[in-house]
Amino acid sequence: MTPFRFLKLLGDKTRLTIMGLLNNQDCCVCELVEIFQMSQPAISQHLRKLKDTGLVKETRKAQWIFCSMNKEHEMYSLIKDILARIPDQKEKLKALEEKGTKISCE
Repeated sequence: MTPFRFLKLLGDKTRLTIMGLLNNQDCCVCELVEIFQMSQPAISQHLRKLKDTGLVKETRKAQWIFCSMNKEHEMYSLIKDILARIPDQKEKLKALEEKGTKISCE
C-alpha cells in the first residue's frame, strides 16, 4: 500500500474515527451503526475499504461480525502516530453504555 493511498483512505472522517474506535476495542458492526447513526450498508462500505487494504480484520461470531484493527499491518506504526493526534474515541463507546444503547451481540 502506498502512503498516498493510505492517507487518502484515512482522510475520510468516518474511516478515521472507525480506526480510532478499533484502536480501543473490537466493535460489532451494529455498534458502529449506532455510534455513527448511519445505515448498516454505509458502515459496511467504509469497513470494506479498510478491510480491502488489510487495516481491519473481521471475526464472525454466529450472526455477528466483529471488527478489529490489524496491528500487524505494515502501516500500523503510522496509524498509531495519526491516532495519537486525534481526539480519543473512547467517549463514543462510553456514551453508548451510558445511554443504554450499547448492543450486546454475544
